[in-house]
Amino acid sequence: MKTLKIPQATVLRLSLYSRFLEQVAEKGVVTVSSVEIADGVGVNPAQVRKDLAYFGEFGTRGVGYNVKELSQHIRKILGLHQVWPVVLIGAGKLGSALALYEGFQKRSFRIVGVFDNDPEKIGKKLGHLEILPLDRLAEVVEEEGSQIGIIAVPADAAQQVAERLVGVGIKAILNFSPCVLNVGEEVIVQNVDFSVNLEALTFNLQMRRTVQFR
Repeated sequence: MKTLKIPQATVLRLSLYSRFLEQVAEKGVVTVSSVEIADGVGVNPAQVRKDLAYFGEFGTRGVGYNVKELSQHIRKILGLHQVWPVVLIGAGKLGSALALYEGFQKRSFRIVGVFDNDPEKIGKKLGHLEILPLDRLAEVVEEEGSQIGIIAVPADAAQQVAERLVGVGIKAILNFSPCVLNVGEEVIVQNVDFSVNLEALTFNLQMRRTVQFR
């Protein structure tokens, strides 16, 4: 892999390429072109080639990419050649949905512990997982070797939960709480804010209306 700073947008597109390749592999497709990948994920072929070029040379000119080989390469680049044990904090409606989401397992993420501080939720089951008290967090992280934590708690509790995750050795956090976490540069944080994404949609809808009525 080239020692270059990889744009975050490229990393996100790699996930799209990976999913597309898995879909065509299920249909028995052996080779695929950059044009077909681009059409499948909604970008242009030059972008596909540029993204892949960050990580080496793939495919054969005039032939295309071997679907199985490229899929394996991208999964390895994304770290999906191994299973990642993940702890989830918050067993409310969102946390429960995340805990039961089967797509994580397909992409090499395994929820190994769900935690909450509500006595009425502790001890109940989400699928095969029992909701545990936060006091058990350090034990599960150490036992499972977890490096990733998901936060699905109200905004006013998110910072405290993040600090607790960092304190037990978590190195990366997926944050669904609508707030900015202060955890230091050594911890990777990815924020998922549904409202922000919806506002991006309404902005673009509003812009389209403005153009139409000019």
